[in-house]
Amino acid sequence: MRFSRGVITIAIIVVVLAVGVSVGLYQLLKRTPLAEPPEAFCSVTTPDGARTLSPEQAQIAATIAAVAARRGLPERAVVIAYATAMQESKIQNLDHGDRDSVGVFQQRESQGWGTKKQIMDPVYATNKFFAALVKVKNYRKIPLAEAAQAVQRSAGGYAYAPHETEAKILAAAFTGRVPKSVHCWYPPAKTTPAPQPRTAEARKQLARAMGSTAITTKKRGWLVAAWSVAHAERYALSKVGYNGATWVNDPKADGWRQGGAAGARKVELA
Repeated sequence: MRFSRGVITIAIIVVVLAVGVSVGLYQLLKRTPLAEPPEAFCSVTTPDGARTLSPEQAQIAATIAAVAARRGLPERAVVIAYATAMQESKIQNLDHGDRDSVGVFQQRESQGWGTKKQIMDPVYATNKFFAALVKVKNYRKIPLAEAAQAVQRSAGGYAYAPHETEAKILAAAFTGRVPKSVHCWYPPAKTTPAPQPRTAEARKQLARAMGSTAITTKKRGWLVAAWSVAHAERYALSKVGYNGATWVNDPKADGWRQGGAAGARKVELA
C-alpha cells in the first residue's frame, strides 16, 4: 500500500508534536514541587518498628511520658498506660464513651475518677491512672493486661495485651530513650503574617505535665524534644533543636537533621 507524500508529511508532524508535548510535560513535572501532605501527621521510628499518629495522639502520648517523668516512673508504667489508652480511646481525648466514660482512659465520674471536666484534662487523667497503677502489686513484673485491668476494672481486661508491642515502640520514643524518633509535620498557616511561635506558652504547658523542665540527662532532653515536636502545630513551632540535631516543619524532611547550635542542656524552640 502506498501513501501520498502529503499523508507521510502529516504523520511525521503528528509524531514530532506528540514527542514535543511529552518532553515538555516531563520537564514541567520535574520542576513542579510535589504536593504537600493534605493533613498534619506525626510518625515514630525506633529500631523495633515505626508507627504513624495523628497530632492529637502524639500530643497525648507525649503528655503521658511527661507525667511519668514527673512521677519518677519507669518505662514499663508508660507502656502499660499506652496500651490502656490504645484500647480505651485509641489515644484520643474522647468526650463520650460507655455510660459516663470519657477521656483518654475512659474514666468514669461515677466511679470516683473525678469530674468530667477534670477527666477530660489529659494531665489530670494520666496522673489519676498512674496513682492507681503504682498501687498494683508488682505491676512492673506481672503481665501487662493484668496490670491494666487492675486499674481499669474493665469488662474485657484481656483486650489490653495485643497493644503491648506498639506501646513499647511509642514508649521508647516519647520517653526519650531512643533519640530523634518523633517527627511531625503540619500545613503552614495561610494567614499573613504567619502566627508567631508561642514558645513561652509551650514551656509553661510542658512544665504543667512534667514539673521541672530542667534537662538533667540526655534522655530527659529527648523527652522534652519529643514533647515539643508533638505539640509543634498547637504552639506554631517550626523548629526544635537539641544536642546537635534539628527538627523543622518540612514534609520532605525524613525526621531530624544533624546540625544546629542547640546543645545538650536546653531544647531550643522557634
